[in-house]
Amino acid sequence: MSQGIIQVKLVRSGNNRPETQRRTLQGLGLTKMHRTVKLKDTPAIRGMIRKVFHLVKVVAE
Repeated sequence: MSQGIIQVKLVRSGNNRPETQRRTLQGLGLTKMHRTVKLKDTPAIRGMIRKVFHLVKVVAE
């Protein structure tokens, strides 16, 4: 089974958020607003997205 790709876009700022959420955004590679990154679809990445779901939008799976 091959791992798929997820595209994630930052739609809300990480400013004035808890430090753990800001670090999670950095870990996902989302450092600037409206940037889209392609990530491997792994359970770890899914967990990180779940932690900041209110700040990001999953563009494609």
